[in-house]
Amino acid sequence: MTSEDLPLRPLLVVDGANVVGSVPDGWWRDRRGAAERLRDRLAATGGPADGPHPGPYEIVLVVEGRARGVASVPGVRVEEAPGSGDDLIAELARDAHGRPCLVVTADRELRRRVEREGARCTGPRSVLPPPA
Repeated sequence: MTSEDLPLRPLLVVDGANVVGSVPDGWWRDRRGAAERLRDRLAATGGPADGPHPGPYEIVLVVEGRARGVASVPGVRVEEAPGSGDDLIAELARDAHGRPCLVVTADRELRRRVEREGARCTGPRSVLPPPA
């Protein structure tokens, strides 16, 4: 069996701005730091435990604006959106080419866009710690 015979891992695309912005914890004072904390959480958990696709996932965290400059780490590739984060997320979903793709966002319009590309969606709570 070659690596070409192995199935591709499902793709998990995380809307960094939307997920970080879903928790009023002061993220607006340090957007890059908030994105780094999210990246580290994703790396530690590997994504949602109860997602529609069996893991492990290939995780892509999309950042934009003042959250740019976040480095990738083992287990999480960080993609900086040159413009709209939503446009990059829709492009990643489209480029999945039939591979299972799960997008983490609460943005209704973005959900509609990526679902047209064949992706499934889940909300920010799926990758955040439970409320205290």
